[in-house]
Amino acid sequence: MKKRSTISWVLEFAGRKKSFYLGSVLLAILGVAASFIPYLLIADMVGKLLSGNRDFDYYLKEVILMAVCWVVRVTLHSLSTTLSHVATFNVLGGIRNQLCKKLSTIPLGSVLDDNSGTYKNIIVERVDSMETTLAHIVPEFTSNILLPVVMFIYLLTIDWRVGLSNLIPAIIGLVFVAGMMAKSQGEFEVTVQKTKYLNDTAVEYINGIEVIKAFGKTGSSYEKFVVAAREGANCFINWMRKCIWWQAGSVSFMPATFLGVLPVGLLLVKKGSLSPENFITCVILSAGLITPLVVAFSYMDDIMKMKTIFGEVTEIIERKDMERPVSLTKKPNGSDIVLKDVKFSYKDKEILHGIDMEIKQGEVNAFVGPSGSGKSTIARLIDSLWDVDSGSITYGGVDIKDLPLDYYTSQIAYVAQENYLFDMTVMENIRLGRAGATDEEVINAAKASGCHDFILGLEDGYNTVVGGAGGHLSGGERQRICIARAMLKNAPVVVLDEATAYTDPENEALVQSSVAKLVQGKTLIVIAHRLSTIQDADKIFVIKDGNVEASGNHTELLSNCILYRKMWEAHTMAKDDDSSETVSMMGVGKEAANA
Repeated sequence: MKKRSTISWVLEFAGRKKSFYLGSVLLAILGVAASFIPYLLIADMVGKLLSGNRDFDYYLKEVILMAVCWVVRVTLHSLSTTLSHVATFNVLGGIRNQLCKKLSTIPLGSVLDDNSGTYKNIIVERVDSMETTLAHIVPEFTSNILLPVVMFIYLLTIDWRVGLSNLIPAIIGLVFVAGMMAKSQGEFEVTVQKTKYLNDTAVEYINGIEVIKAFGKTGSSYEKFVVAAREGANCFINWMRKCIWWQAGSVSFMPATFLGVLPVGLLLVKKGSLSPENFITCVILSAGLITPLVVAFSYMDDIMKMKTIFGEVTEIIERKDMERPVSLTKKPNGSDIVLKDVKFSYKDKEILHGIDMEIKQGEVNAFVGPSGSGKSTIARLIDSLWDVDSGSITYGGVDIKDLPLDYYTSQIAYVAQENYLFDMTVMENIRLGRAGATDEEVINAAKASGCHDFILGLEDGYNTVVGGAGGHLSGGERQRICIARAMLKNAPVVVLDEATAYTDPENEALVQSSVAKLVQGKTLIVIAHRLSTIQDADKIFVIKDGNVEASGNHTELLSNCILYRKMWEAHTMAKDDDSSETVSMMGVGKEAANA
């Protein structure tokens, strides 16, 4: 697929507020035209003076008209700028919404290719950088280039030789511009990379400050940030050093229209082929070319950056969406989940090598295996966070690629090891499980998940803001709120990715009891490292190196699977050293379900 040009993206974004931008450009052109009229009036006044006109009232009217033109020019410029900025900030808001929505429709692997600092940089800083292009270059550059073209044509009608002489400094200036662009080649991209690295390092430093302090790594970690900051500054300085003289030459020669007009015009007047009145008119009109050209060429630096700035934003927008229909055409029959010959690669490395498994409705299913074997990857594929490379996953007999993403995600509640809480109130975080849920329904879900009492003990109860990533709460409290959120969703399939991994021993029984209530009568998929929590599962899948090593219940696997038996022996030895682990989450779940 051919990559779209930067200009086409600029036109698309501007087209979202087409009438505003057209109005802004029109007002900008009229404003620059109003600033051009005084030059014509001055030329006329000089001509009248040279012809002996001494009518003071005539000149007073001309001066007043020039003042009116100046007021009109300022007014029109203000209106043009207002229109373009109103349009631009609406467009930038739309672009940010589009980027955030895009992140929810592309595979998780595509999102994880970059870290949060990079996305923050693109969605905030890069989108902000587009403001100059959309709010200034579109109306102002357009008008300030268009009008000099009209003035240049008018000059050619007075005397084509003097008119062409205006191009002499422009040609010299373009030579300097070409040199500046050659020196700038790749420099802006370097500044973007260094800025990204600085953002990433800053985010890493802030997120890891607790570990840094605990292990006395403040000096070395801060030095890494200092180096990144220094490189971030030096790349801009080096870029400016390479281009400063070329840039100075371009801004000095390009607007210097007198450099060609004066010698050529004087020579023509001396030879008698150009009248003094026309010469003065040409000089005054040439002076009128300078201001709009200076404004236009002040945006050259921003124009050179456009490709990189828009490129980073549009690269995300152009990423391939997950293949899903818009509407539900075939309704699943039940909630059986079947994986058939599923293969999946991440960053060109195949992780799953043909997974076959059947997960029956209403049963408890567990994934176990060594770290890095592919357990969480399978769960994420089932949850439609990624798309399979080949093979298929069906839900109720329907391929999940044939189900609308919103519909399918409503069928699955995913509780991960590190469930994320937003910097909102407890009430709002739980309500994310089901938009539109009443306060009473949220509170009932909290009661069912065993977190109602501790929530009431918070400073503002359900209206307590939990902080970034839930930082104001303990790990166990965050986990229980996430379970309440999943319970409120009331999906027929529940996926637990080591749901009690970060829970302290005092709260583990509470969390496991909450999970047991959550999974009553539902299809359960659990990823577990502590095998005692899943020994009562209906079916256990042993995953090794991206393959299903074996499957069956606990007793069958102890007899038939060497890997599972070794894992169980290792687990029971560790368990003997920690007698506190006595609760089987799956057993509690089954008892609750049968009660």
